[in-house]
Amino acid sequence: MTMSKSAAIVLAAGLGTRMKSTKPKVMHAIAGRPMVNHVIANLMMAKVSKIVGVIGPDMKALEAAVAPHKTAVQVDRLGTAHAVLAAREALSGFEGSILIAFGDTPLISPTTFIRMLEAAKSAEVVVLGFRPDDPGAYGRLITDAKDNLQAIVEFKDATDAERALNLCNSGVMCVSGAHLFGLLDQINNDNVAGEYYLTDIVELARTGGLQCVCVEGAEEELLGVNSRVELGRAEQLVQADLRHNAMVNGATLMDPDSVYFSFDTKLGQDVIVEPNVFFGPKVVVDDEVVIKAFSHLEDTKVERGVVMGPYARLRPGAHVMQDAKIGNFVEIKNARIEEGAKVNHLSYIGDARVGAGANIGAGTITCNYDGFFKYHTDIGAGAFIGSNTALVAPVNIGDGANVGAGSTITKDIDAGSLGLTRSPQKILKGWATAFRNKQAAAKADKNK
Repeated sequence: MTMSKSAAIVLAAGLGTRMKSTKPKVMHAIAGRPMVNHVIANLMMAKVSKIVGVIGPDMKALEAAVAPHKTAVQVDRLGTAHAVLAAREALSGFEGSILIAFGDTPLISPTTFIRMLEAAKSAEVVVLGFRPDDPGAYGRLITDAKDNLQAIVEFKDATDAERALNLCNSGVMCVSGAHLFGLLDQINNDNVAGEYYLTDIVELARTGGLQCVCVEGAEEELLGVNSRVELGRAEQLVQADLRHNAMVNGATLMDPDSVYFSFDTKLGQDVIVEPNVFFGPKVVVDDEVVIKAFSHLEDTKVERGVVMGPYARLRPGAHVMQDAKIGNFVEIKNARIEEGAKVNHLSYIGDARVGAGANIGAGTITCNYDGFFKYHTDIGAGAFIGSNTALVAPVNIGDGANVGAGSTITKDIDAGSLGLTRSPQKILKGWATAFRNKQAAAKADKNK
């Protein structure tokens, strides 16, 4: 459902101290995408019309990741309410519903955000709760029989009866834009930590006669990521979901747990993926493709009927066209392999075109780099490149041309012609026998 007047504030100023990292916590990736971008993507799928990221000072990479959405800077980290206040100017005059999400809680689904926005149509404050198997030290949500939220009670302040409740606070909220910043202005930092807590907003709202309610989400989607261990757990959850979706949509994963996807991997129907295949970002695979074991794809287009691997590597800019074959230990980079072409063994094809039906022999290398610049190799349709050939770019091999095995080609070869470079072969009769006899005698003398 489209929410015509909704915004979101994504809190993302954390330093990642527990990550033992120099980069912001929310910039750590899950399935090839920074956590904060997972949050933003899910908010956009929920049709949130305006998003503001709250970041810390000197976080240029994070600012770029959030773009084109606005960012606001929280100079001093004085608590969650203080962080939300940093977005006041960016949302000046906005009176629709404002979601408050966390950049380190990347798994909240668009559906859950939509449910919160729906609840906000009849309440000024909506808090997202969940029921974990082990409530532990989470703050508890106190509700009445109609899911009206009475209070958020921190574990340390809760009575035994309140601690026995299992409805816990996720920290995620949706608050009316007409009231949010006025309520935040009333929050004080009269606590041990000297911080301004967003959870205080519920008591202030109820005191002001505003409606507060709770919406429940699943425990798994509310996983907060504060350490590498939690990052690994989030990766497992996302990968399980991506694998499930791939199979539901018609791909066969022979060993699902060994296949790793990026957030944007696209597989067609009747694709077969063997064990231990890795998909980096920006990979599109059409129908009826076979990807054999231990292959690696990134920023690549693979068309219908291609067979590739095992141990194939498709690097950024690779485009493998219909019914082509990419074999074992073959690397393709920024190159177009046209329909029906074959690169079957132990070859590197970079910055090149391999024409339709061409056959590239084992050990072929396009020498595309001189230490300063990259150059193009063009191999025509139906050409045959013999094994152990070096094609020194820039160079053109014409349609239907042949290149003799073991050649180093530095000049263009016309269509239908043979190109080869080869030193004269010498045969010294009896040399090998004499050599072996001599060496065997020398070794026998040494052993005496």
